[in-house]
Amino acid sequence: MTATRAAVLVESGRPAPYAASRPLEIAELRLDPPGHGELLVRIGAAGLCHSDLSVINGSRPRPLPMALGHEAAGEVVETGPGTEFAPGDHVVLAFVPACGHCERCVAGRPALCGPGAQANGAGTLLGGGRRFRAPDGTRPHHHLGVSAFSEYTVVSSRSAVRIDRDLPFDVAALFGCAVLTGAGAALHSAAVSPGDTVAVFGLGGVGLSAVLAAKAAGASTVLAVDVVASKRDLAGRLGARPVAGGPDAVEAIRDLTSGGAEKVIDTTGVVAVLEQAYAATRPGGTTVTVGLPAPGAPLTLPALSLVAEERTLRGSYLGSCVPRRDVPASSPCTATAPFPWTPSSAAACPSTRSTRASTASTPARPSASSSPSPERTASGEDVSGEELLEVGLEGLVAGAQIGARPVGGQQ
Repeated sequence: MTATRAAVLVESGRPAPYAASRPLEIAELRLDPPGHGELLVRIGAAGLCHSDLSVINGSRPRPLPMALGHEAAGEVVETGPGTEFAPGDHVVLAFVPACGHCERCVAGRPALCGPGAQANGAGTLLGGGRRFRAPDGTRPHHHLGVSAFSEYTVVSSRSAVRIDRDLPFDVAALFGCAVLTGAGAALHSAAVSPGDTVAVFGLGGVGLSAVLAAKAAGASTVLAVDVVASKRDLAGRLGARPVAGGPDAVEAIRDLTSGGAEKVIDTTGVVAVLEQAYAATRPGGTTVTVGLPAPGAPLTLPALSLVAEERTLRGSYLGSCVPRRDVPASSPCTATAPFPWTPSSAAACPSTRSTRASTASTPARPSASSSPSPERTASGEDVSGEELLEVGLEGLVAGAQIGARPVGGQQ
């Protein structure tokens, strides 16, 4: 067995502030060895997501006690039989353990995996087991197959995506939820295309990922909406046009886009904001929501508009992504990554230096993310596309608010 310390939720629904009500406790646990198709992972970094808070406050009921955390990256320490991983592999952990065999997985929609959803709801790994063991013999549940708020964890190999060893854990962890959810909402669910006008409501890690992805996809205008001025300012540094959240946001977006944005993404999980996002979408446009409101919260929309204005309202879970495809494809350690990662981030990945060097002398096909033409920031400063988005990685980490912080082990 492996000894570990973990943040275990013992009771949900306790009143805030949680520093006083203490719904979590740091527990000394032991982990059983990984079973068939499972991995023992030393967590390098984990992020705090609003979905974790939703379990704590009780709006997302889960079986308790539960070792929380679902956005993380780490290093494989031990493997069970029947995996393609090896000790020393660096991995990002995805919060839906896709079985690969059910109807939805076969159809290319692993975020909707039936067995994965069943295991997540039961607080078990994909195979049905629990590997944590408390001193009194009880077995804390797993959170979304990850339980990242622990020095070590056991996961299904179907929850893991191998990444370049040079990618820092505190960056890689964001790919487990924020980047996939936000960027996937823009690239897959909303299918942002060159020239589209886009509005993003909510500018945490998920919203800023959507902003970056919309810019990378070639959107002509990206409006960034939030009630917090500092978040709007950060989105402005990423090339978006800030819009103050609140009752006047819809009219502001309509004025700036001649009647509404073509693609609008809501990342807040607040029903009233989703209704605003729908109202800010032009006829023929698409509204995508990725936030998780309280179960049973009603949504009120003008039903006629869905038909008479040919509107689309679409949900997006895990950004409609395929983690094993989209995590490596979006990494700054991938020469063809669609994201405008900072040059220093890409330069930290030796495995891509030769590829980047070999293509530097070859004229690149023009794209939205590599256009040499200057753009104007919110402050009116003319900068190149690369300079404009050089703060992209910094923005993702800062926008996650708490971000991906080391919680155990060494990189």
